[in-house]
Amino acid sequence: MPSSPMVRLVNLRKQFGEVKAVDDVSLDVFDGEFITLLGPSGSGKTTVLRMIAGFEIPDSGEIILNGADVAQLPPYERDVNTVFQDYALFPHMTVLENIEYGLKVKKIGKDETRTRALKALNQVRLDGYENRKPSQLSGGQRQRVALARALVNRPKVLLLDEPLGALDLKLREQMQIELKQLQRDIGITFIFVTHDQEEALTMSDRIAVFNDGKIVQLGSPREIYENPNSKFVSEFVGQTNKLSAQMAQSLNLGEFEFNIRPEDIHIDKTESKGDRQVVGKLKDTIFVGALTRYLVSTSAGDFISTQSAERAGLVAGDQVILSWSSAKEHRTA
Repeated sequence: MPSSPMVRLVNLRKQFGEVKAVDDVSLDVFDGEFITLLGPSGSGKTTVLRMIAGFEIPDSGEIILNGADVAQLPPYERDVNTVFQDYALFPHMTVLENIEYGLKVKKIGKDETRTRALKALNQVRLDGYENRKPSQLSGGQRQRVALARALVNRPKVLLLDEPLGALDLKLREQMQIELKQLQRDIGITFIFVTHDQEEALTMSDRIAVFNDGKIVQLGSPREIYENPNSKFVSEFVGQTNKLSAQMAQSLNLGEFEFNIRPEDIHIDKTESKGDRQVVGKLKDTIFVGALTRYLVSTSAGDFISTQSAERAGLVAGDQVILSWSSAKEHRTA
């Protein structure tokens, strides 16, 4: 990554009444990067995005865009564009007219406006749709029109506020792949906000995990998932088995509470893998397509083990051995 970031947030703060929505957030975002702001509702991620866009003014701190502090500038003076969950397309306009609208407001010449709009349409793979109205498009197609309308302005940074939230699951998964590929093809910086952990892990170069107005961990998807730095991150990002100190002690697993990912737990009737071992009874087998989840009851509570293939011969009521490597445990206290 280059030494000079495209976006630099320095000690950003924003308070609404008694609530500290954003509490001393600093973050560097680099040119061409796809970074996701991930966190639960009220964690501060959307307020940060709105401050970058200019829809909220920070109480203090700097927002440096391509070397210039824009923290006090209105949205139209910032070289960014925002795509929202509600695509806000004009229903009476065609696809092409929707895309051209922003350029016409800026009084860009007619020929250049048409050329840029058609190029943006091609970038989102909607050639041939220029004369359709939004009502004639699918949800995924409307989302791509909204992207094209933002891209046609050639922003340095594209801000995306949960743009896939209104789509059904299958289309959402398809658009995650398409959006990441589009970002790579175009090469501009994407700052993406979501509360969906799987979406963040799928799409991002880096993830900034937010909680209580702060960034509590910043790293690659693999780093965030495999090496969470706190109890909050380990429990918020992905599924996990949570063991209290009392539960760990009763199972002879030590004196500290920790989390263990379901996919790190081996399940078998006789075989043990790793230096940790717990005996339990299989309560249920849950088939979820490419994965199979096993719910196991033990003397101290239930565990979930996730396997990439169904284990033959395991049925409800069987006594099973759960085992894992202690190196896979994430201590939370």
